[in-house]
Amino acid sequence: MEEKLIARLESAVARLESLSTGFRSGGASGVGGEAVLDPSILAFDDLTGQYLGRVLGAAEKIGGQVLEVTKIVQEAFNIQKELLIKAKQTQKPDLAGLAEFLKPLNEVIMKANALTEGRRSDFFNHLKSAVDSLSALAWIAYTGKECGMSMPIAHVEESWQMAEFYNNKVLVEYKSKDPNHVEWAKAMKELYLPGLRDYVKRNYPLGPVWSPTGKPAADPPKAPAPGAPAPPPPPPASLFSTESSQASSSRPKEGMAAVFQEINSGNSVTAGLRKVTADMKTKNRADRTGVVGAGEKGRTSSPSFSKAGPPKLELQMGRKWVVENQIGKKQLVIDDCDAKQSVYVFGCKDSVLQIQAYNGCLKMQDVVAACEIVNCNGVEVQCQGSAPTISVDNTAGCQLYLGKESLGASITTAKSSEINVLVPGAEPDGDWGEHSLPEQFIHVFKDGHFETTPVTHSGG
Repeated sequence: MEEKLIARLESAVARLESLSTGFRSGGASGVGGEAVLDPSILAFDDLTGQYLGRVLGAAEKIGGQVLEVTKIVQEAFNIQKELLIKAKQTQKPDLAGLAEFLKPLNEVIMKANALTEGRRSDFFNHLKSAVDSLSALAWIAYTGKECGMSMPIAHVEESWQMAEFYNNKVLVEYKSKDPNHVEWAKAMKELYLPGLRDYVKRNYPLGPVWSPTGKPAADPPKAPAPGAPAPPPPPPASLFSTESSQASSSRPKEGMAAVFQEINSGNSVTAGLRKVTADMKTKNRADRTGVVGAGEKGRTSSPSFSKAGPPKLELQMGRKWVVENQIGKKQLVIDDCDAKQSVYVFGCKDSVLQIQAYNGCLKMQDVVAACEIVNCNGVEVQCQGSAPTISVDNTAGCQLYLGKESLGASITTAKSSEINVLVPGAEPDGDWGEHSLPEQFIHVFKDGHFETTPVTHSGG
């Protein structure tokens, strides 16, 4: 309780300082001061003071890369505040102007993403949780129903789902090792849910508020003079995809996809994210091979997979998604899966597949009615939505993360070992509970039939 009061006091002091700065920089017109005094901006100060301060406090106790990435998260939130203030002083821009407006946010996201590149860090899960979470701040790019984005509140929630997979890993890994890491992971989640989500819900449910009488938005950089070297063209990707802005959903993703294509002058937070585009679907392919473009560099496949065939990620006959022979691909995405379709994953190694259907997201498997894991070695499955039936067959090493909606799942195992199921705690911020499913059984013939009981082990 005392910590929350101190946090709110610090927030109030920071607000007074910002008010003073705002009045000094507002000039004769006083527009800057009015924007800083706006209730939505003051509420943003409360958001960062209450939630972001807690994340920073835990990060300072951990230090190293965790503190470094947390400071970048803080920088990103500071930039979001500046953009909100600027929007209140600026007329609603066109797509090109919006691209220029959002550049500072995109740049800090790319800076955070750089921390996950290169040699894998001991704190990789912390870094990925923080980096993936920053896409939630892109809610400010929402301009209307036709922009190709989810509504701001839904965007924040969906973006956190991308980060929660790694955040849960931190909670499980440090549950009995270091409470500072557990506190950091819990505080990181609360920064977005309920923090940012509730802030957007109260203040900007329909997107940012622009000034009808403000100054025009800044124009994008002018074309170079004749004879001058032209800047390198942006890659054919938006902030959320390295493929064409024509996404795999039935409605073309225009608007914001085009905006982020303009602002993405380098590898952004989700660089390498492969979306299933319309031209990749089997029904639209002339060759029907489903080979993933060779332009995407991946990890060299091991000999056991090199003869399996070409990598595939395609929809066959409109009913079955096929994901085959993907090696070292960490950001495979299917975002157009419905209840009538199935997903078949085969021959994949060291890869992550997100299947976005009805807010469900699993690693390597995701279905509405059932999830079957067969002939796997070291697989992790996370279920955000409902999965009534889960079967594990001939598998060694399986981590099942069950969300609250999937706690009633019926889990069947056969010829499998090292099956661990993790379930959320009773309280919203409670620790995840880890349960090992029995591998051995005792069979006793009694009263004309066999009675089978699982073997339990107790630590001594």
